[in-house]
Order: sequence, then structure tokens, then C-alpha cells
Amino acid sequence: MKRDLHERTARVHLGSYEFRKKGVSRFDMRDPYHLAVTLTWPQFLATLLAIYLLVNVVFAVLFWLVPGSIANARPRNFGDVFFFSIETLSTVGYGDMYPTTLYGHMIAATEIVCGIGVTAIVTGLTFVRFSRPRAKFVFASNPVVAMYSGTPTLMLRVGNGRLTVLLDAVAKLNVLLSATSAEGNSFRRAQELRLERTHLPAFPLTWTLMHVVDEQSPLHGFDAARAEAAHVQLFVTVEARDPTLATSVYDIRTYTTEDIRFGMRYADAVTLAEDGTPVADLTKIGTLEPDICDHVEHGWTEREEPAE
Repeated sequence: MKRDLHERTARVHLGSYEFRKKGVSRFDMRDPYHLAVTLTWPQFLATLLAIYLLVNVVFAVLFWLVPGSIANARPRNFGDVFFFSIETLSTVGYGDMYPTTLYGHMIAATEIVCGIGVTAIVTGLTFVRFSRPRAKFVFASNPVVAMYSGTPTLMLRVGNGRLTVLLDAVAKLNVLLSATSAEGNSFRRAQELRLERTHLPAFPLTWTLMHVVDEQSPLHGFDAARAEAAHVQLFVTVEARDPTLATSVYDIRTYTTEDIRFGMRYADAVTLAEDGTPVADLTKIGTLEPDICDHVEHGWTEREEPAE
């Protein structure tokens, strides 16, 4: 029995976090541009090949149905008319096979027009896919909760993976928490976490996003066990302007409860060369070390600030 289209479930990904939607189609042919851009490269190339073969097969069948419409094509030989279709669609035409009847000329002319359109569309879609800028932000594998200025602070380090300096970088950090209402209903609640600094005029090396876990924070009083019970999900978005490409680049990264490291801090990723030049080692962007602090009942007593 054919399933109702409205019962189909599509997967939607926000970074590594997955949603599911019912009543929507994964492949919406009414929006071919969006579909072509969102396909993976293997899917995109396979789709182009399938469309190319399908168009050629259709026109080859039309030639094959009327023997004699193509000169030097063997009667009822599908291979001859199929390769003639490929030559016609690409507007190459080697000359040994050509239309000899009005029917053959009409089908060949139609195929040439289709070939021009297909070539233009494929060229445009391929250019769009190649021309889309990549952000090349390097995110640490684990957010950390460490002491900073005497207060537990959620930190996340991001690096600029390009050789050029990015400008006007803006970051946002959100958390998704499981909660229960007074009526006993479970729900998921998204809240933005206030960052100590949300904007960098220039982003050359690394940037540590910091959210102070104080009384106003949705994560106040959280430890590893409570974070796991609340199914904490972190979403970080970073946007910056690439002056080389004269466009904005954007990326998103998600983290689960298991990714968060309490009582850890980031090791130094930026050092100074002998001439005083800062050197960023992006291979150490997520290197962790224990946070030297004493755990007390309502927080941590700081001994040393996280290095950055």
C-alpha cells in the first residue's frame, strides 16, 4: 500500500544534532536550486549523470522508433542512435551520422535546444557549488567549564583556519535543555548564553568564547551529572567577513553533554617566537589540561586562571 506523502519523515541536521519532520519531502523537485546546492558532491555528480543519461535515452528512443531518420545508423540498432543523441545533445556532430528526414531534423533540433539549456543549467549549478566560500573555522572538540576570575565559566575555543585575517567576527552560543513543566510535561527549551565578548573586529588566530555561569545563567549550579540529566546541547555559531573573498563566511558547531569537560581548561595554543611574533598552533586548539582549583559546595576556589 502506498504511503501517504504527509506521513514521510525527513531528517534535519543542525550540526551533529538531528531533528525529524513529518509532512515534508527530503527531495522537493519544486525547489531544484536548493536541492542541487544541498546535495553532497557524490549525490550531485550521480544526479547529473542520471539526468544526462535519461535525456539521451529519451531522444535515442525517438530516433530508434523511426528507422531511416538518421543516416548511417543501422536499423533497430539502439547503440548507434544513442551515441548520435550524445553527439547532438552536446552539439558536437562528427558528420558520419546526420538527420535525413523531416522527423529526424525536428527531433535533432529539439535535442540541440535541450542540450544548450542543460549545459547552461549544469554549468551554473557547478559554479555555485565551487564558488561557495568555506568558513574554515577550527572548533575545539570539547567545551570546558573552568574557573575564571573566581567564577565557573563555560569556555569554547575557536581558531581561524585561513591564512588571512577575518574581520568583524560575531559569535553566538545557545543551549538546549530538557525540562519539566509544573503539569509534568517534558519539553526542550533553547536559551541564548550571554558571552563576555560577542564581537571581534579582527580574528587572526584564536578566540575563546566565555560564558560566566553565575546566578543569571541557565547553567547555574550544573555539574556533569545534572548536565547529563538535562540532556544539555550546545550550539555555537560564528560568522565573519573574509576580505579576500569580499563575502561573509559562517559555520555552526554542536556539542552534546558528553563533550563538555568540567574541571578542565585549554592548554596554551598561542606562543611567542624569539622575535616576539605570536604563533598559533591550531593542532592544539582543543588540547586540555586539569583546571587547578578546589571544589567547594557552591562553586570553585580559583588558584590559576585558564591560559589563553
